[in-house]
Amino acid sequence: MANPHKRKGDGAEREAAELLSALLALTVRRKLGAGRTTSAGGDTGDLDGVPGHVIQVASWANVAAAARIKPAEASRQADHAGAPFAATLVRFRGGTWRVVLTPEQWAAYLRLILREGLQ
Repeated sequence: MANPHKRKGDGAEREAAELLSALLALTVRRKLGAGRTTSAGGDTGDLDGVPGHVIQVASWANVAAAARIKPAEASRQADHAGAPFAATLVRFRGGTWRVVLTPEQWAAYLRLILREGLQ
């Protein structure tokens, strides 16, 4: 029988992929072997299909810890993947989702908006 934490995490990743697929009209999937180190030198996130992004998914009982820890991991994973953007989807009890960004991650989006003149 699989580790219950892994089972919970796998389910959250599937749920997050379905949510993003519906919101973005893209095909978003769990990465095959999510969490494994790649030839590029490190983990590259939990989900595939969001262009230019590394997406980390967290479904922790302690959502404050998830919001504090996982975005930094997503940034490292974006570096490994060569992706310009990183985001963390945190699942709260009851199925509510929030996207959590560090100030640096948020600033990357804002710099793009300013550069493109999308005010």
